[in-house]
Formats: sequence, C-alpha cells, structure tokens
Amino acid sequence: MNKLIGALATAGVILISACSQSPSQEEITQPNVLFVFADDLTFTALGGLEPNAVHTPNLNKLMAEGTSFTKAYNMGSWTGAVCTASRTMMISGRSVWEAQKFKENWKKGEKLDQTWPRLMKEAGYETYMSGKWHVDVHPSEIFDHTAHIRGGMPGDHWDHATMVHKFDSLARQENADPSSIMPLGYDRPKKPNDTSWDPADVSQGGYWEGGKHWSEVVKEDALAFMDHANEQKEPFFMYLAFNAVHDPRQSPGSFLEQYKVDELKLPKSYMPLYPHKDAIGNGPSLRDEALAPFPRTPYAIKKHLQEYYALLSHMDAQIGEIVDKLAAIGARENTYIIFTADHGLAMGKHGLLGKQNMYEHSVAAPFIIVGPGIPEGKRLDENIYLQDAMATSLAIAGVKKPDYVAFNSILDLAKGHPNQGMDKVYGAYINYQRMIKQDGYKLIVYPSASKILLYDLAQDPHEMDDLSGNKAQRERITSMFAALQAEQRRLGDQLVLNKEDYDL
Repeated sequence: MNKLIGALATAGVILISACSQSPSQEEITQPNVLFVFADDLTFTALGGLEPNAVHTPNLNKLMAEGTSFTKAYNMGSWTGAVCTASRTMMISGRSVWEAQKFKENWKKGEKLDQTWPRLMKEAGYETYMSGKWHVDVHPSEIFDHTAHIRGGMPGDHWDHATMVHKFDSLARQENADPSSIMPLGYDRPKKPNDTSWDPADVSQGGYWEGGKHWSEVVKEDALAFMDHANEQKEPFFMYLAFNAVHDPRQSPGSFLEQYKVDELKLPKSYMPLYPHKDAIGNGPSLRDEALAPFPRTPYAIKKHLQEYYALLSHMDAQIGEIVDKLAAIGARENTYIIFTADHGLAMGKHGLLGKQNMYEHSVAAPFIIVGPGIPEGKRLDENIYLQDAMATSLAIAGVKKPDYVAFNSILDLAKGHPNQGMDKVYGAYINYQRMIKQDGYKLIVYPSASKILLYDLAQDPHEMDDLSGNKAQRERITSMFAALQAEQRRLGDQLVLNKEDYDL
C-alpha cells in the first residue's frame, strides 16, 4: 500500500484498515511531526511586518499557539535555483557546501539512510511526502509514502529547467534582450491597463495544470494520509511542501479581490533599480528578476505584491484545513507543527524581485513551531538557520543527532532556554555574494565589484543606510571580514576573499 496512497487519495478513496486493531492517534504516545514548507516566503509576510495587511488567519493562529522566529536564515546557494540548495540542506542536514557535494552521492543511490525521512523512520515513524521536491534523489526512495511530487515551479510553459537553461544561455550573450525568450507572465505589467496575464485564468496552466490548484492538491493529499495514519500504530512524520508562493503567482479570483492594487503601499526600501544588480548576478538575465520590467515602477511592484499576497492567503486557507484535520483525528495535542519556507523574496525591496541576494527579506524566512511544551504567542529574535527544522524533529523523535548533521535543534531555545541562538550567521550566493551577520550588524561582500556594504540591523532593519564609508566603522568592518573568512574555512567555502581587494 506504501506507494499507492497518492493514487488512492486522488481517486477519493479513504484509507481505512477494516480489521485493524491498531490504536487511534489519541492513543499514540510518541509525538507526530508535521512539517509544512512554503516556497519564496519572506519573513516579513507574517506577523504584521509588511507595509500592507496580509490575510493569513491560520498562520496567525499558529503563531499565537506557538513560538515564532523572526531571524531564521537560509545558509546560501550554489545555484540560481536557491530552493534546490535550501531543500538539499534540509533533507541531508549538511551545510551548504557539504550539501552540494553530498548530492552527488544521492545520484549514485548512496547514503540514503542519512536523509531526514530515513532517520525518522528508524525512530519508528511512518513517513509521508507531498508537493514540491526539487532535490536530486527521488522522494519515493526515502519516504514510505509519496503523492503528487512537483518540480521547482508550476510547469507547462513555465517549466523550470527549460527556463533556467534559457536564461543561463542569455546571460552569456552581450546586449541580449530577455524579452526574446520570455513566455506569458514575464516582464509585466508595463502599464496599468496591461491585461496580458490573469492569475485566475485556469487555462494558463502553471498552478492550474491538472485541473486543480496545486495548493489544494497538497491539502487533499494531506487529509487522505491523515485518515490512513489514524489507523496505524506508528506516529507519523509528514513533509508537506507547497509550491506557493513561488511564481507564477496564480490563485482564485476571490483571493485576488482581497487586495486592491491602488490601496497597496510600496516597501520602505523600494527603488527602481538596484545599483549593483549586474555585479551580483541579479540583472535582467536572472529569471526571477525578469518577472517585472526594468526599471521597476510603483504600479508593477504593487501588482506583483497583490498576486503574491493572494497566493499566500490561498495557501493559508489550505493550511487551516490541514490543521483542522489533525484535531478531527485526535492528533492535534500530540503533534508538533513546524512551518517555514526555503528562503525569502525581495518583491520590490531594494529594486529586486528574487531571492538571490543577501538582504534580510530574501535570506530570512518565517519559522513557527507549535506543540507540547512550546510557549504560546512567543516571538524570538535569536538567529537560527531554517534547516534547524530537521535537527529539531530528530530531537522531538528522541534521535541522537548524527555527527554529519550541521544544524541544531531549536527545541530548547523555543522553550525558553537562554544562550541557544547563533552568534553569527553566514550567507552565500554562488561566487557573486558573501555575507556575515554578527553582533547586530551585517557585512555583505560583492567580489565582482570589490564592494562591501555594512548595515546596523538594530537601527536600520530595512537595510537602507550603508555604513561602509563611515570611518568610525573601519575596525568593525575589518573584524567582520576576518570572521567571514573564518566561517568560509569552517564551512569549506572555496571562494577566496582578499582584504586587499576591499581597501581594508
């Protein structure tokens, strides 16, 4: 029955063992783990941190019922598809450059027992996965049950691999015109009466491919598996990965109507063009950045925000039904829920749209944990990596963390134990960017431009006041640069940064 659950769920079959003498979820003592993974979701989208009111009643409820972190970071990426690196780290437990190497083992079918679901299975859990994957090994090789495995982004003419290949080729051409390869939905809107794209038009494929919105499919898969899990003697580990809120940001019209474009406010750090965009690999040939015209206009950013918020609100509604189902099968009180995303997204901040940058809006994601012993309504600013979710679930399951897992459980931190956060955060994007955050300051390095930026995050949370030219900060910059180099060595980062190149 293992591999048939997805198909049975699709057919509307309720999975019940008629002769089972197994206990119900109310009788299982080992806690379940429900991991919910969003895509492209900036931490500012929740908790009232956006300039606009975002309708996420179910995620707000989870925040009220548990503990949330405002500083959960993705460590970086070796590719423009940042979600691939983030998810590989999550499943393997390896830090960014070790994960890049480890994925080659997966391709050869090696060390699959060192993956997150396999470790949970060894601890006695029945494991399940539905939704976005974007990791080299197929999930059916490491989960007990899978359903509706999705690629990097909703497909059809939006096929991610094809688009990345086209844009990579374009980036190697001088004076190339990105509009020559753009399908419908890119480089828009150029004016308010641009009606070339309708996010609610089901004929456009994308999230509507297959006849039902992909967020709704993940929800229905989850509900079907919980009916099955309710009849089993083992606790469950569910890995539910929404493609939302990744583009193409399509949702039913009723959710779009919740946000009026002319009433939306621009981000505080909005700008038409980011001055270093080309030097950091964020120019028009980067697929994410090509979604809106250059330079960015207030209307274009507001329109993209409307579609972003609407898709988030639609996903929130599906999450609400999933959490309600936990209660319906009697598993709510004995389940830890961890919600996060693989990284953030700029959405007009600093003149950028994507996640391939080192600003807070793009490297930080929401992180919520709810469950037995977790304080209610608590919000923490301690630094964590979002991949700490894996180590946290191992702690919940009573599994000793293997030495190869680079990330840490935040369970004690969430429960109020002091001094459990990280004193520094490292970030990287290919060889275009490096970052270190320490003592409330962030140092960003752009090797191709021999440029350094410094921000005081406590005084300047929107990162709008670069202090790198302030002579009073000279010693801090030198110290943080050395700390970044030390983190590079510790993590196996092969990019060489010479302080001479930055007048230090």
